[in-house]
Amino acid sequence: MHPIARTLRSASVTALRLYNRLTVTVAEPIPDTPVLFVANHGFGGIVDLNVFAFAAAYDEMGVDRELITLTHQIAWTLHADRIVEPFGARPANRETALEAFSDGCNVLVFPGGDVDALKSWSRRNQIVFDGRTGFARLAIEAGVPVVPVVTAGAGESLLVLSSGRQLAKALRLDRALRLTTFPLSVSIPWGVNLGVVGFLPYLPLPTKLDTSVLAPMTPGEQETAEEFAHRVAAAMQAELDALTADRRPVIG
Repeated sequence: MHPIARTLRSASVTALRLYNRLTVTVAEPIPDTPVLFVANHGFGGIVDLNVFAFAAAYDEMGVDRELITLTHQIAWTLHADRIVEPFGARPANRETALEAFSDGCNVLVFPGGDVDALKSWSRRNQIVFDGRTGFARLAIEAGVPVVPVVTAGAGESLLVLSSGRQLAKALRLDRALRLTTFPLSVSIPWGVNLGVVGFLPYLPLPTKLDTSVLAPMTPGEQETAEEFAHRVAAAMQAELDALTADRRPVIG
């Protein structure tokens, strides 16, 4: 990681621990081999607190391996590659991940993409992978364990009234930007807006964040990628349910 990126990362993690009162729990030591971390989004515009929460959790895992984060193509479409690549971001595809594993790196993926990242307030405590199973096929092909990482609270950093999936389809954003959502939200400083916080930073509310690193998971001998993906998503949802069982919005 570039020295400037490392400094910014450290500052962001420190700010998150203070401003968002982040707590991290790690169920088991991380294997001393490349692993695929599978995480959920909080609100994934330019500012996604779950990404910073994962960075804090990675520090607590005591892992020395380089981390490659599979990132939505929109970062390169909008020519933001010079901003995100120093932090280990790479285009989200199979070839990138397999190359990272062969180089001995760990890989982080958010399988839900913009569907999970830009979901409405009513779904803030749901793991929304939208039936995507590519991460499970990748883990099986590469022969690496999956380590699920669940963060609760980031969906309360603003109010998302609607994910805007129908509008995104009508505007053909899936073709132009590979986006299937265009959220209607209320945020600081943008107020009520349509799609703005998907592309511009906003000031997150001081919502309490809790991150849980689950035990490594591997597919069963006869388990298909679809079955493995469902089992991982179910384990993550169960953990998110536990983290939010007695939760009060923003307060935690």
